[in-house]
Amino acid sequence: MLQEKKQYQEIGRDLRQKIQSGHYPQGTRLPPERNIAETYGVSRTIVREALLMLELEKTVDIRQGSGVYVVRIPGIEAEEAASFSDSEIGPFELLQARQLIESNIAAFAAKMATKGDIENLRRTLEQEQRDITTNARHGNSDKRFHELIATATQNEMLLETVKSVWQRQESSALWQQLHSHIDTTALRLRWLADHQNILAALRRRDVMGCYQYMWQHLENVKNTLMEISDADAPEFDGYLFESVPIFQGKLV
Repeated sequence: MLQEKKQYQEIGRDLRQKIQSGHYPQGTRLPPERNIAETYGVSRTIVREALLMLELEKTVDIRQGSGVYVVRIPGIEAEEAASFSDSEIGPFELLQARQLIESNIAAFAAKMATKGDIENLRRTLEQEQRDITTNARHGNSDKRFHELIATATQNEMLLETVKSVWQRQESSALWQQLHSHIDTTALRLRWLADHQNILAALRRRDVMGCYQYMWQHLENVKNTLMEISDADAPEFDGYLFESVPIFQGKLV
């Protein structure tokens, strides 16, 4: 069993070494994710992040409905590039952190939000809807919505925490590569609907509702990544995050 910290990087390096040594020649298909996961004793989530790392290096190609293929034999420069990103946090770990942090922040915001906060959130959702309608891809209304929820707590430290997590997410090459596969109009509309549910609960001062809607919003993102990752499905897109229920109880 590999160490808990940065498991995907360790597996990615090991797979790269096997490719370099000829164990997996160029043009061959890597074993299925489940087999790799069993070999290393980890979840498919970790394997997915390892393969994503190799895809970013252009060592492998994840082909829709077919599998993962070796397209290039990496040299020393690939190892140097990988070591440059040793501090990279996996996309699933980032999403899990957001779910834990932002759900509790949303619940607290239900108690603390002012009329001005609610109005700013309403305007931001209107902008998000316009961005979707015009197919604008470079807007930040999604990020702004989540930051405004934190602003509504009237706690500067909570706002800085959310900003820090989002900054880490935006600077993650793994996350950006992953997100490019799910940035569709249909899904953007779904996330907008989730945001509208959160705002409606906030207006009602519904503490538990805010918590649950924010939790479910990020769970929906996670579940979507699962749905498009079934290798046997025609819409297979090569990415898998296993659902890990963290908290199912009630706030006290």
